[in-house]
Amino acid sequence: MLMRSWVANGESRRQGWRRAREFGVPPSMIESATARRVAGDWAGACAAAHVDVDLNLRAVGRAYGRGFAASIRADLRRMAPELLRWHLPRVAPDGLLRPGLTMTLARYPGAAVHLVARTAPGWAAGGQRISLALWEPRSRDPGPHPHARPDRRFRLDLHPHLWAADQADELRERCGADSWQPTPEGYAAHRWEAEAAILRAAEGRDGPVTVRLGGGRRLVLGEDRPRRADRGGDPAGMALPWAATWVLPDLELLHAGLITPDQLHPLVAAALAPGRSGAAPPAPDHFGASRQIAPDPPPGHSGAFHPVIAMLTTGRSGVPGLVGAGGERLVECRGEVHRLGLVDGTLMPLDHGEVELRREEILRRLGGPQLPCLAAVTGRGRRPAFLDEVRNRLDHGDHDGALAVAEEHLGPEARLPEGELRDEFAAAVEERVRHGMFRAGLFSGEPGLSGKVTLGRLGRRGRDHRTPRRAHPFQPDKSIKR
Repeated sequence: MLMRSWVANGESRRQGWRRAREFGVPPSMIESATARRVAGDWAGACAAAHVDVDLNLRAVGRAYGRGFAASIRADLRRMAPELLRWHLPRVAPDGLLRPGLTMTLARYPGAAVHLVARTAPGWAAGGQRISLALWEPRSRDPGPHPHARPDRRFRLDLHPHLWAADQADELRERCGADSWQPTPEGYAAHRWEAEAAILRAAEGRDGPVTVRLGGGRRLVLGEDRPRRADRGGDPAGMALPWAATWVLPDLELLHAGLITPDQLHPLVAAALAPGRSGAAPPAPDHFGASRQIAPDPPPGHSGAFHPVIAMLTTGRSGVPGLVGAGGERLVECRGEVHRLGLVDGTLMPLDHGEVELRREEILRRLGGPQLPCLAAVTGRGRRPAFLDEVRNRLDHGDHDGALAVAEEHLGPEARLPEGELRDEFAAAVEERVRHGMFRAGLFSGEPGLSGKVTLGRLGRRGRDHRTPRRAHPFQPDKSIKR
């Protein structure tokens, strides 16, 4: 599947990032991950931020020593996984994570090992999950990921303020917020020389640095004067990382008035707008209040939706009708204003008798027009008004948020009606299953290109499952608690 890089200019780029900020990292995810990280549970914080941990610290300690494993554990404890998700590169037009990347978060020179974050290839990106792993140059088993080697263009080891909670306050200085001037292209040209100096110091050598401008265009820094380079490889030998090439999206959004500090990640808001939102708790989500961590569904729960702690019935955009007394919703039905309310956990019309509703349902099945009150509570007949919000949340992996939106409109005990709404949830489940099969190594390649699924094979090389797998110290041990 062809994915277009996010290099669009001007308003389209800002609107794309605004979409990513609205749905890419839900406030409920930020709140849950932060609570667990502060409590010292780095693995729980990763789980809350939809980050899979594919490393085994006990095995690393046996292979490289306890001190080396302790260094990795210290980086994992200071990492804010939801902050990492916030700052990862994305693609147009929906603001989804850029697929198929392996990005270095930290390097450990003594063992030439990298702590890396990975995104799944586009065909297996359902759920928008991220994985953490350790990579070493001598490793011969890349696993199922098609690009296991870290991409030097998308390295984040030089930008720990984008993923480490204890360095997030450096964001304002590193993005040059005090010296930035808006440009249509979105280049962070005011920071290129300083970031190039950081890159040279990290590499331990001097020389020119290549800046990739998009569309095959390159600019070479560090010579007598900056010059453009032809399409092709990096003539300078060192490439400025992606995070240093482009201006921080949140700066553009704040300047354009497309977002407020309260809508930013709290660590980002504290750096960019100190005194306005920095010390505030996580911003309220789209339901108007910060939600607590929801408990797991009880055993045997077979409802269409997971339970939600608080169900708010206040009006908002996309809700059919207004809000009446007692939280009842009002909808225009055949020239009159009727009420909708919760009855035994299901949103139901309150101004129609049972016989009338049964008659209207039979008429609908025979192809007749649907009663507006029924259309409002079932989403049948015409396209549900809240379908776009559900679809956006599912696209960005916020399955629980999408379920909560449906619950708010249909009631917590309602069943998904047939039509576009059910199709969206079914497609999301299918994509999550495909992602799970990818992680298990059950796909030898993109199904849409190969036309078949090769079961019993591991990795992109198509190695047969009967071949003994080489033991590797970085593979996770499911029996060990982190």
